[in-house]
Amino acid sequence: MNKIYYLASCDTCRKIIKSLPKNNNLVFHDIKQNPITQKELEEMQQLSGSYEALFSKKAILYKTMDLKNKVLTEDDFKNLILEHYTFLSRPVFIIDNKIYIGNSQQNMLQVMKQFSGQ
Repeated sequence: MNKIYYLASCDTCRKIIKSLPKNNNLVFHDIKQNPITQKELEEMQQLSGSYEALFSKKAILYKTMDLKNKVLTEDDFKNLILEHYTFLSRPVFIIDNKIYIGNSQQNMLQVMKQFSGQ
């Protein structure tokens, strides 16, 4: 199942979703309205290789909690993402068992390439 984890209130996520082809066959998962489960996060970690790869260091809470001055373990990254949706780097696409994390231009080009190959 192809899926996008996103935040409906995020302007960047909305822009990206608007740019997707109409026949994208994605399941849309708003992480604020429907928090990700431990099982979903573990599946993402399996695809990405680490919880840190899924973690957003741009989150305001990251700065507020002064996490940059702490040594965080994989368990810390996992628990923080499960505790608050803002720590998940967005959007996260899972397409054909490949994961695309974040909104970098290179990442979005890869996502669009996936859709053009369908």
